[in-house]
Amino acid sequence: MKRKKRITNRTLLLTAVIGSFLIMAMVTANSIWSSNQTLLETEEAVSAVSVFYLDTMADRRAQTVSNQISNEFDQMEKALAFIRDEKIESQEELRDTLGKIRSLLSLNRFALVDRNDIVYTQYTTYTGKSRHEFLSAKKMDDRIISTVSLYGSSKQLCLAIPTPDLTIMGKSFKACFVQIDIQDIINLLAVDDQGRTYFALYTKNGSNLSGTELGPVISNRNILEATKGLVSEEVWKENCDRFAEDARGSMTFSSGDVKGTMCYVPIPDTGWKLAVLIHESVISDQIRDISEKNLSTSRNQIVLSLLAVLSLSSVLFLELMALSKDKLDAEKKTSKAFQTMANTDSLTGVRNKHAYSEYEDAVDQKIQNHEIQALAIVVCDINSLKYVNDTQGHAAGDQLIKDACALICESFPHGAVFRVGGDEFVVILQEKGYETMDEALGQLNKKVEENINEDGVVVAAGSSVLQPDDRQLCDVFTRADHLMYERKSKLKALGAKTRET
Repeated sequence: MKRKKRITNRTLLLTAVIGSFLIMAMVTANSIWSSNQTLLETEEAVSAVSVFYLDTMADRRAQTVSNQISNEFDQMEKALAFIRDEKIESQEELRDTLGKIRSLLSLNRFALVDRNDIVYTQYTTYTGKSRHEFLSAKKMDDRIISTVSLYGSSKQLCLAIPTPDLTIMGKSFKACFVQIDIQDIINLLAVDDQGRTYFALYTKNGSNLSGTELGPVISNRNILEATKGLVSEEVWKENCDRFAEDARGSMTFSSGDVKGTMCYVPIPDTGWKLAVLIHESVISDQIRDISEKNLSTSRNQIVLSLLAVLSLSSVLFLELMALSKDKLDAEKKTSKAFQTMANTDSLTGVRNKHAYSEYEDAVDQKIQNHEIQALAIVVCDINSLKYVNDTQGHAAGDQLIKDACALICESFPHGAVFRVGGDEFVVILQEKGYETMDEALGQLNKKVEENINEDGVVVAAGSSVLQPDDRQLCDVFTRADHLMYERKSKLKALGAKTRET
């Protein structure tokens, strides 16, 4: 019985030792296999994540450009309605009306074209058929979007609308159009992400429209020429066809130690492509760091018990959770910073036209739901900005804008101030700002009238409050804008400088 007991104990001991070694060997082999498998799958995951991330980013930026074009067309329709309501009998009155459109709707390059292809702008007239491609069409039946070249390499987007029933000064007009600088679109799309992603605009033949660099490899060259040789001939030809067919696509390429993934999407009706690129090292380095840490941990597990393995795994899990939380918090903070940049006027620091449009949409919804009872708008316009720009330079004009903004902000400390045009500001007042509007507006007007004699900042302001039958914020804005122009005339009578003097 004793011998049998010793054999049983020895067997159990050997079983425990052998089992322990087997478990350690299995843990070690499984850890090494899992780590190697993770490294292999990481490469596939990086490409998949890169394409998904870039495809989403490209779609959003392309939609931003489409929304901007749609907004410009809407503003042009409003401009035509405004012109039809005006009784224009002379070319001087036409130019004055075009100037009002520029101020009211922020259409800085709005022009009309008559049946003889004469172009009428706020400041001049000229023969436009040789300068504007859309005028060569025999008949305009719908909106036209085209790209025009100015001054050599400078590019602009031209938006045109037919006006077959428009007659002014006894002349028939066949179209109106605006031109948008490519740089304005670039500024709308640009975000600062420390050089991790890049974007650029291209034509169907791959030419770079925006002048922005799509990473150090492609740079600002023709995208099709730059990628030739970086991928297989079959992949390259497929992407050339996609560009020509105005289709979306993606491409992953390597150049030296640099590996990048690029996605491109068409911007509807423009013939343009928006391309976004990210270096895969941005994603793969983060994933590979995690994989290497797991491999190092697995080696340490060889000399530890299963309990230690479980404990270490728990610690690693908590660390990864904390890391994920920190990264998520950082991304939220960065996203908030980007949104603030997109909604802030770089010259004055107040909110810009984009922020006003978002604010207007939110307020319109509340007005329709009867959630707002008291609201007022003050529309402000700076006198003599063009005169200062022409006589003293744009630096002096910028200082005038900043001084005017400071005066408006001081006068309405409880209002939301927006710069919606070159020389135009809007203040939205609610609650305490609404209650003190008359006092604040009186102080502003008093200061402005004093500034006339002291050659100081002169700002014309008009205000209006929300009425029961108003359906959108634009209704209040229109009344305030009208009163602002009346105030502008009164200031001129008091000796304030105009655009010309």
